[in-house]
Amino acid sequence: MILAGSWIHLPTSQREPELTVQTDQTGKKLGMWLFLYTEIILFGALFVLYAVYFARYTQDFIAGAKELDRVFGVINTIILLVSSFFVAASITAVRKDHKKIALAGLGGALGCGGIFLVNKYFEWGHKIALGIYPGAEKLVDGPAGQNLFFGLYYVITGLHGLHIVIGMTLLSVSLVLVQKQKITSKNDALLDNCGLYWHLVDLVWIFIFPLFYLVV
Repeated sequence: MILAGSWIHLPTSQREPELTVQTDQTGKKLGMWLFLYTEIILFGALFVLYAVYFARYTQDFIAGAKELDRVFGVINTIILLVSSFFVAASITAVRKDHKKIALAGLGGALGCGGIFLVNKYFEWGHKIALGIYPGAEKLVDGPAGQNLFFGLYYVITGLHGLHIVIGMTLLSVSLVLVQKQKITSKNDALLDNCGLYWHLVDLVWIFIFPLFYLVV
C-alpha cells in the first residue's frame, strides 16, 4: 500500500529521456550551399556575357586590358589566397579549441580583405583620374569594345568588392562570437558557412583576374 504524499523512485532505465536541443549543422550547411549556388549563377552569367563580347570585340578587349595594372591584380590575388588560408586555419583552430589561433586567423583574413579593398580603391581612383570610367568621353567616343570592356570591368569588380565587404562583415561577426565562446568546436556551423562564403569570393576573383588583367 502506498501512502499519499510518498515519493516513488523509478529506476533510471524507466525514466523518460530528457529533451535536448541539438543544432542541425547539416541543414545549415546545405542552406549555405544552395545560397552559394545562386551566387555562382550570378557571376557565371556575367562571365558568359564577357565571353560573348570578347568574341566580338577581341582586339578592343586586349587594348582595354593593357590599360589595367597587372601588379595590382597580382597583389590582390596573393592577398585573397592568403586570406583563404587564414580563414581555413581559424576553422581548424576552433575545431581544436584553440581560441587564440582562431582569433588570429580571423583577424588576418579581415586585414587581407581590408588591404584588398584599399588597393581596389586606388586602382579605381587612378582609372577615373585618367578619364576611364563608364560614360566618360574617352570611352564613349572611342572603340565600342573598350567601352564594353570597362563597363564589365567596373560592374564585375564592383560587385565582387561588395561581396568582399559582406564577407568581412560575416567574419567580423564570427570573430566576436568566437571571442565570446558562442562559436566553439561543438557549434561551429556559422563560422564554417562564413568560411565557405569567403572561399567562394576568393574563387570568383581567380576567374576575374585572368579575364581582365591577363588578356593577350
